[in-house]
Amino acid sequence: MSITFRIMLNQNLITPNLKKIQQDLNNLPSEVHKFFVSVTPKRTGNARSKTKLTNSNRKIQAQYPYAGRLDRGYSRQAPDGMSKPSKEFMRQRIKQILRKR
Repeated sequence: MSITFRIMLNQNLITPNLKKIQQDLNNLPSEVHKFFVSVTPKRTGNARSKTKLTNSNRKIQAQYPYAGRLDRGYSRQAPDGMSKPSKEFMRQRIKQILRKR
């Protein structure tokens, strides 16, 4: 006895979904940057204004001398720093993007 079945994928449905996933994933660095800035402590606004997203390698750069201290939890406004919450945000956002489809 043998069983044979055929799996047919509807390319008209798959391709738009993959394009949407790719688009959402391409937007992810901007979303993570925005989140990173939102959890950055704000006293004078210097730290937030000097946190940039580079276009070349899509890296978040905190360009101020006390960035490391803030990221290690120096401020009561961000006891977990900014990197740890941003990584968790990114992890959750990726799950959300992939679950939608």
